[in-house]
Amino acid sequence: MGRSGYTCVRHTFCSINVLLWLMGCGVLGVGVWLHLAHGGYASLAPQFAVASADAILITAGVVAFVVAFFGCCGAWFQSRCMLITYFSLVVFMFLVEFLLATVAFVFRESLGRTLRDELKYGIEHHYNDSQSAPNGLHHIWNHIHNEFHCCGVNNYEDWYDINAWSGEKFVPNSCCLEIYRNITDCGQSGNPDEWYSKGCAEQVQMWFVQRLHVVGTVGLVVAFIQLFGLISSMLLFCTVRHRRSTPTYKSYDHTH
Repeated sequence: MGRSGYTCVRHTFCSINVLLWLMGCGVLGVGVWLHLAHGGYASLAPQFAVASADAILITAGVVAFVVAFFGCCGAWFQSRCMLITYFSLVVFMFLVEFLLATVAFVFRESLGRTLRDELKYGIEHHYNDSQSAPNGLHHIWNHIHNEFHCCGVNNYEDWYDINAWSGEKFVPNSCCLEIYRNITDCGQSGNPDEWYSKGCAEQVQMWFVQRLHVVGTVGLVVAFIQLFGLISSMLLFCTVRHRRSTPTYKSYDHTH
């Protein structure tokens, strides 16, 4: 690789990894904030607490931080060890992403049923109707009902006879249609005509499908960055190895 080409790839590679490092810090910060402010999301599906939004964001932030650190430092200090570590981490990430995507596609129906069952279990056994728990399931489900105009997982019957009101066919007041919101305890009226009829699982799925183009775009950008990182790290690794084998090699090129 020529001197100008090497410098261009090195600086571009380093700049992208600095940007990824900053983004990783941002994602990590959002994950920590979500965990502290809205930790109740983890109890929506108790068996999948490790896959809650805050846990995923914290994990993604830490991984991005570590990977970008090795890439940036490896390019800036021309460290073969850091560059090969970066290459190995990106390959591992790609394999994990491919494996998870394949498993999710093959078992999408069973995973969907399992997730619905877990959400219903969370409603039946972990829901607390107390207004004094702003970060608990009461607050989380109220937000979901209001945002997606839905009730329960499959429908409003998911709220019947739960631990919070055993033996009663009640629903949270957030399940009530907007025209009935001014009625006190409309969720305890026993009249399904006053409640949202559609389940939240269906509404969230529709919301996700409508935004598949955004997911696809993000996936393509991530794939491009990973491919660029793999190729660039190997080019830099091989070039550093070649430069070190020449008598004019310097550990750091001050003239760029």
